[in-house]
Amino acid sequence: MIALIDGNNFYVSCERVFRPSLNDRPVVVLSNNDGCAIARSNEAKALGIAMGAPWFQIRHLRDSAGLVALSANFELYGDMSDRMMTLAAGLGHRQEIYSIDESFIDLTGIRGDLAERAHKIRSRILRWVGIPTCIGIAPTKTLAKLANHIAKAAERKPGSYPAELAQVCHWGQLPSNTREALLAATQVREIWGLGPKLTAQLNHIRIHTALDLARLSPSVARARWSVLLEKTIHELNGTSCISLQDTALDKQEIACTRSFGHPVTDRRELEEALAEFASRAAEKLRRQGSHVNQVMAFIRTSPFRKNDAQYSAYRIQPLMEPTDDTTRIIRAALEVLKAIYRPGFNYSKAGVMLMDLQPAATKHLTLNLDDELPAPNPELMLTLDRVNDRYGRGKIKLGAALAGEKKRNWTMKQERRTPAYTTDWHSLAVASR
Repeated sequence: MIALIDGNNFYVSCERVFRPSLNDRPVVVLSNNDGCAIARSNEAKALGIAMGAPWFQIRHLRDSAGLVALSANFELYGDMSDRMMTLAAGLGHRQEIYSIDESFIDLTGIRGDLAERAHKIRSRILRWVGIPTCIGIAPTKTLAKLANHIAKAAERKPGSYPAELAQVCHWGQLPSNTREALLAATQVREIWGLGPKLTAQLNHIRIHTALDLARLSPSVARARWSVLLEKTIHELNGTSCISLQDTALDKQEIACTRSFGHPVTDRRELEEALAEFASRAAEKLRRQGSHVNQVMAFIRTSPFRKNDAQYSAYRIQPLMEPTDDTTRIIRAALEVLKAIYRPGFNYSKAGVMLMDLQPAATKHLTLNLDDELPAPNPELMLTLDRVNDRYGRGKIKLGAALAGEKKRNWTMKQERRTPAYTTDWHSLAVASR
């Protein structure tokens, strides 16, 4: 048996832990540059606010409905996630952290009432961390995701599902006719792993619900679509085909991209931004224990500024040898910028992507004929990471990411960002009477 535990409206819930005045109020958390809604409270959903709704289209609800909008505070969300996942791990033997607010737990062989055990873990997380969760339990990962979806829907919409399914839904404890009815009530688009394109193709052949898909021949699904769809059908019928990952798989690409808070025209500012993004990507690369072979960088204007001239460009820069050295990665990104930069445009976004990654343990040495290329300095990179881990990200930077930083037109808008309550001594919440 597998459980999926999921933090409800996670970003909003994290904010409410430290601001109880937000309870029962419509709240949205906005994306980078306060562009669009990336998390919504149940009250905001009731107002008809869709995921990804642009802020300029919903900001009128501040006055008419009391909507509260907050800038994303990923430092807070990441720390709260660590706390929640530590407690969630107590539910079973093994844990796969699937996203910042979701994890699969292996319950195989655990005795007793699993639903009761799940309720206890859920109550502990709510009491100790303050995050409300829902839990789905089933014999497969796909059904666990579905059971979790049902648990959340039953809690959010009383009357739409049996009350006993709210918060914790144990698929194995449901009568067969109830399971069939729930599959029939679930649209194909809500099944884990099925994208919009595949959903449209399935709808075209009159497969609209999870029950319809469960009755599709697995061999037909494999021949016409993919092995993944075949596995999904088996999983919907209770046969486990997707195993639990004890450790996260290494990323095949690492990217750091940002939209700018204000249009940028100066090349020096773009160099500073790309150097910053390359530094952050390199830090993630070292944390994963990988080396990069190719660096891609891009710049572009905003397609939403109709009166601005449009331009976008990217280029991939191969490296002489695989590396995790920030200086070499920044150098490659700036070489790309030198080739693709065009004056006279209002640039709105830029980014760096590290491609063709390989394990750092794999050695690949090349004769260096470029006297200007700095030699790799792993001790310096290790020191850089340790200092920034201890004293905060960005305490030490390379010079290319510092010049002109007082202006920094390219930094994000975060006008509604709350403090880092759990990771910054100066931001600790103060209780007074």
